[in-house]
Amino acid sequence: MSDESPLIRSLRAAVAAAPEDVPLRLHFTELLLAEGRHDEAVAQAAIALQHAPGDEAVRDLMVRAMQLPPVGPRPPVFDWAAAEQEVAGVVGPRFASGPADAGDPADAGDAVETPLTADGGGDPGDASAWDVDSPGDVRLADVGGMQQVKDRLEAAFLAPMRNPELRKLYGKSLRGGLLLYGPPGCGKTFIARAVAGELGAGFMSVSLSDILDMYIGTSEKNVHAVFEAARRQAPCVVFLDELDALGAKRSRMHHSGLRNVVNQLLTELDGVNAVRNDGVFVLAATNVPWDVDLALRRPGRLDRTLLVLPPDAPARESILRYHLRERPIESVDLGKIVKITEDFSGADLAHLCESAAEYALLDSARSGTVRMIGTKDLLNAAKQIKPSSESWFAAARNVAMFANDGGIYDDLVTYLKKKRKL
Repeated sequence: MSDESPLIRSLRAAVAAAPEDVPLRLHFTELLLAEGRHDEAVAQAAIALQHAPGDEAVRDLMVRAMQLPPVGPRPPVFDWAAAEQEVAGVVGPRFASGPADAGDPADAGDAVETPLTADGGGDPGDASAWDVDSPGDVRLADVGGMQQVKDRLEAAFLAPMRNPELRKLYGKSLRGGLLLYGPPGCGKTFIARAVAGELGAGFMSVSLSDILDMYIGTSEKNVHAVFEAARRQAPCVVFLDELDALGAKRSRMHHSGLRNVVNQLLTELDGVNAVRNDGVFVLAATNVPWDVDLALRRPGRLDRTLLVLPPDAPARESILRYHLRERPIESVDLGKIVKITEDFSGADLAHLCESAAEYALLDSARSGTVRMIGTKDLLNAAKQIKPSSESWFAAARNVAMFANDGGIYDDLVTYLKKKRKL
């Protein structure tokens, strides 16, 4: 580092001698930013965050070092506790038991994403025409339950980013690919956005409709433009939604255009330009991983898989609370509802709350007297809803039994045996 100024050299030595001195490290980081050394600044800010995780100045400096737009505050949340105290003598408590500690999980079912579009009507093949969203302040803590999923994500992506010195020691690169698979409606999209929030990274959600074009060669240009946009604004999470459509097995394709899209996707994931993917994290989701082209799952690409199952009991309670938070309810026994909704996806639970609200609304309209949503409404709704994951597990069972080559679906086999479905 012969090109360093004497001040930088002296501060580097001072920081090494006093690693817990956060103000000193922040001053050092500011000087690195002034000299345009953003990568080093990110590493220093990450260390400062370890010592002062709640310090707003440190978080702001990390955002500046990553060259991301500042994150705005959460919108104000309605104070239900205060409202309940005001009407305590008129209506009963909202839930039969005390509220859980978990906050709003923001639906652990698949979140609705803003389509990835070219702004201003520009050429979609131009990287500057694609938007990179900010994930806001969504974190994995907002995902109810699913601790095993969180632990795998921590090992695959989050720990290397939070510990730059250990990352360098163990030769861990700032790029990688992970395939999320499982039944529909279980929160794969929301988990991907939460990973981007944990990394302080940009977020791009890409589906087949964003890529496919009627003109020859344009679809491949779109794939390249998406990755170029992510590289320019790294760190960035590229989320490939419904990978079975975007990266289907080429042996089953009769249209050369789709085969070329898969070929271009492989080129972007590795090849001669692989070194340029530092800071680009590729997450993909599919309900049918057995339909994904095998080349996409080779080492260095989407080589790690993570089974995202229907929400467990803590997650189901969090999701139910979230979807009932703005509805008129009284003395709802969530424990009873949680017990009878095993194997329900996040989307199923959202539908359950919607159906219960319909029962209470129809009853109020018929009687002419407005009433609250109660446990009985939710129980009646649960009886009418069949878990959407059942058909998926029926298909997955055959794959686990007869197509588990190389143990790629061992986690699925373990789950099916545990549930006595295999």
